[in-house]
Amino acid sequence: MSIELTMLLWVVILFLVQLVAQVLAELMEHGFGYLLGPRDDWKSPTGIASRIERAYFNLLETLPVFASLILIALFTGKVNEMTALGSQIYFWGRLIYFPVYITGIPVVRTLVWIGSTGGLVLILWQLLI
Repeated sequence: MSIELTMLLWVVILFLVQLVAQVLAELMEHGFGYLLGPRDDWKSPTGIASRIERAYFNLLETLPVFASLILIALFTGKVNEMTALGSQIYFWGRLIYFPVYITGIPVVRTLVWIGSTGGLVLILWQLLI
């Protein structure tokens, strides 16, 4: 399996970990009954549960772009050292982003996000040249 696909697999695993963390945080905050109900009376999470949810949603925003770029690179035969590097930068950035966001470290969170987004840009650049 290519480095790019391996990184995509690890990002999917990270997605599942964040999904479970988000559900568990909601469970601890609102209880099992709320999670089983229709949630017509939506309760926004607070504190750490809110941070976990926002970090999860942030991954949801960039994961389709990452997956698309990786698949386009593979199908067009444009994978190279730079697409491998970009995919690794994105994965490690996303992995670091989750605990940094949860702990509420300002500035560092933004810098990590910029780094992971830089990985996406690096892959995109390789597709455009």
